[in-house]
Amino acid sequence: MAESWFSLSRDDQAEALEYAAARIGRPAHLLEKDIWVVWALSAIYESTLASKLTFKGGTSLSKVYHIIDRFSEDVDLTYDIRELAADLLQQGNPIPASSSQEKKISSAVRHRLPAWIETTVRPVIEAAMAKAGLEATLTLAGKESDKLVLAYPAVKTGTGYSSPTIQLEFGARATGEPNQVRPVTCDIAPEIEGVIFPTAQPLVMAAERTFWEKATAAHVYCLQGRLRGERYSRHWYDLAAIAKTAHFAAACANPDLAKTVAEHKSVFFVEKNAAGTKIDYFAATSGQLQLIPTGESLAALEQDYTAMLEDGLLALNQPSFTDIIDQCRVIQNEANRQAQIASDAKR
Repeated sequence: MAESWFSLSRDDQAEALEYAAARIGRPAHLLEKDIWVVWALSAIYESTLASKLTFKGGTSLSKVYHIIDRFSEDVDLTYDIRELAADLLQQGNPIPASSSQEKKISSAVRHRLPAWIETTVRPVIEAAMAKAGLEATLTLAGKESDKLVLAYPAVKTGTGYSSPTIQLEFGARATGEPNQVRPVTCDIAPEIEGVIFPTAQPLVMAAERTFWEKATAAHVYCLQGRLRGERYSRHWYDLAAIAKTAHFAAACANPDLAKTVAEHKSVFFVEKNAAGTKIDYFAATSGQLQLIPTGESLAALEQDYTAMLEDGLLALNQPSFTDIIDQCRVIQNEANRQAQIASDAKR
């Protein structure tokens, strides 16, 4: 009879992880972390939260769409703004009509989201942990208390770049659309027989929107010329990977989606460039996208990318940083070309 992964002894888990690591080519500590990522998703999406949260970001590109080879460790989740701040939306429109309305909504999100995480999400995950007999711990974290950090008793460890924690990061200033339900399984599962691993059926954001989310984030980085924390180089790797799929062409062919992302970020994520001028997201999505940083910001990005490689997050396919930047230059030019064509067609 098949046995649950979590009922195995630590020695048996270690042996299985080492065996699978040798076969797959991904470090054992990351295969273990992947199991916990999928378990966290299963805990959420087997609960009443399933229809209210959209799974997005790099981990969705890896676990759902299988676009990136990069091991993505954080779980980004959008709680539908129409659920958390329905009383502040004008006729249900998720985009504020004025800056004053945006301030009210953002203030409400900052106050309501931590309380919702603590009183609604945390009990769901703790109940799932108790049911499975797991001894992991949950901690509310983040500058705005918008994250739950699940720390698990690791059997395997790496260089320290990737710690034995799963970071569930929640946002509530968007709808999470477009989205759809898709299956998720553990990377180790095909290699180990007779063991039951976690599975999940999350509601997932469309990869095309993820492209524009990441492209505009990279655009801001380029215009600001400063590193925005470690692990930021993942955006360029992910963009290069998306560009090799049909999702890139679909994203470029969907100016309305690009506009939706620009509209959302222009209201909720106002940023200024190195000169102190407000960054124009609409320009980024309509022919003026910049994906190639320069000077110290480029060097900092390369250093971060090197650290990511050293911890095995790109175990199977390890393009050089130069190759990534070259590919992103092609993406930038093609996205801008397509945007210009779309603009000319409207004239």
